[in-house]
Amino acid sequence: MTTDVSGTRVASLRLASARAERRPCAPVRDLLPEGDIAAAYAVQSVWVRERVAAGATAVGRKIGLTNPAVQRQLGVDRPDFGVLLDDMACSAYAPIDIGRLLQPKIEAEIAFVLAHDLAGDGAIGPAEVAAATGHVVAALEIVDSRIADWDIRIVDTVADNASSGLFVLGDKPVPLDGLDLPSCAMSLWRDHEVVSQGHGSDCLGDPLTAVAWLATTSRDLGYPLRAGEVVLSGALGPMVPVSPGDRFRASVTGVGEVSAAFSGGTS
Repeated sequence: MTTDVSGTRVASLRLASARAERRPCAPVRDLLPEGDIAAAYAVQSVWVRERVAAGATAVGRKIGLTNPAVQRQLGVDRPDFGVLLDDMACSAYAPIDIGRLLQPKIEAEIAFVLAHDLAGDGAIGPAEVAAATGHVVAALEIVDSRIADWDIRIVDTVADNASSGLFVLGDKPVPLDGLDLPSCAMSLWRDHEVVSQGHGSDCLGDPLTAVAWLATTSRDLGYPLRAGEVVLSGALGPMVPVSPGDRFRASVTGVGEVSAAFSGGTS
């Protein structure tokens, strides 16, 4: 399928305006050939290149749409990925200004920190991912959309860097040895109320499988996963809307806990 260069440019400008004006925009799928995932990733790449040129550093990737519950929420049926930049990382010990975001939602995940590249020519499966992983930690991804009312299809979310926003990593690294990731149970609390639950098996059956998909896809696109990168492997439960003053805590059995609080409401 041939990428529509003019459509890619216009879609990039529409999303850039939404970010700059802090006002969600119309979907971009009307600007790109229907179902053209390559064109959507081209739009994503424009934003990443511009941010890196402005001084940001790519520190990892995020996998989206791995959880059937999240797929149902958004009306899509396949995973996607985006790029994590250094200024997207947030501390669990300081409130996050919600004014940095447009339409935030939060989800709990398992984050992989790679000790080795995943760049070989051979098959990349769960075993190869496990061998390349230095450790895992519990993570919170604060997803966001520049598309008004989250009216997205797969092309929209891919173009919008997989609807990425910010992320928080737990501070207690855990080795993979002995962990049965599919059976790990996740609970996400807002204050004292459980607002989302799931298991590792809700992430493409196994978070290792999700990372193997990403590693293969990224390598085949010419951007393999490298040692030191952080990979957010995908939601373990439904995402939850975020409001000013919210405080969240997530627990993943065997992996650990992570928390995030939100302040503000204006930018």
